[in-house]
Amino acid sequence: MADKSHQERRWWQSRSGLALLGFLAIAGFYLVTEHRAHLFGVLPYLLILACPLMHFLHRGHGGGHGGHRGGNSGRQGAGSMSAEPAAYGLWVLVVLNVLVFAICAFSFTRPRTARDWRSFGAFTAFLVALFTEMYGFPLTIYLLSGWLQRRYPGLDLLTHDAGHLWETLLGWRGDPHLNPLHLLSNLLIAGGFVLLAAAWRVLYEAQQAGRLATTGPYGRMRHPQYVGFILIMFGFLLQWPTLLTLAMFPVLVWMYVRLARAEEREVAREFGGEYARYAARTPAFIPRLRRPTPRPA
Repeated sequence: MADKSHQERRWWQSRSGLALLGFLAIAGFYLVTEHRAHLFGVLPYLLILACPLMHFLHRGHGGGHGGHRGGNSGRQGAGSMSAEPAAYGLWVLVVLNVLVFAICAFSFTRPRTARDWRSFGAFTAFLVALFTEMYGFPLTIYLLSGWLQRRYPGLDLLTHDAGHLWETLLGWRGDPHLNPLHLLSNLLIAGGFVLLAAAWRVLYEAQQAGRLATTGPYGRMRHPQYVGFILIMFGFLLQWPTLLTLAMFPVLVWMYVRLARAEEREVAREFGGEYARYAARTPAFIPRLRRPTPRPA
């Protein structure tokens, strides 16, 4: 039985498994090249659906969410230090989450210049820092462990719930995934992806037609894609704050503002007065609640 299960786990190393993987890779390549606009248009919605899947996989690997305020489980071994020993060290989930969100970011930013690649690299570094601490090694919890233990002596630092620092610092009880900040985080992340999807569709159609993108989200703000990325990052900070991501967030916002200004200069040279009129009536990042009333000629 052991040999049979071992062989089943390594089916992808057989000739048939390699052939199937090769076929799927070729099919995926042609799917992306032939239906790129449709695929990238629905990609953010797939990511929204993937978030609960990643969370479910984490729970399935033993990273449950009980024991936030300490206490030992009846299943805990004699030499165990925590009721949730498998809350971290899940490096497969680290890699999967980074790849999923980085691929999404790449598909929408399409880095070309050195400036674009620096911005994309910084966002990817934000993802690596975030998911490494969320599923791999809790560096922030480790650095703050002495202070946390003194102020919250009943807190089990090795549980996954302890990573939700806002829950602990604000003194909230219960499931941290149901507190107001976490629910707001989910709304911001989902809203950021929806904004990215809507903005990318308008921008792609405008680029294909050789015209200025002024409809949809671009009718409310000039840089909806960057606003979407900022919403996603801020949502993650509300959900899982770390020392590294808190320090990186303002740097990334500054880089996106610089990138937006550089793109504005390029578009202004291409479209001239048309873009000047569009920029005069459309805010850059914070949309108006109501559209301005056009003045009579």
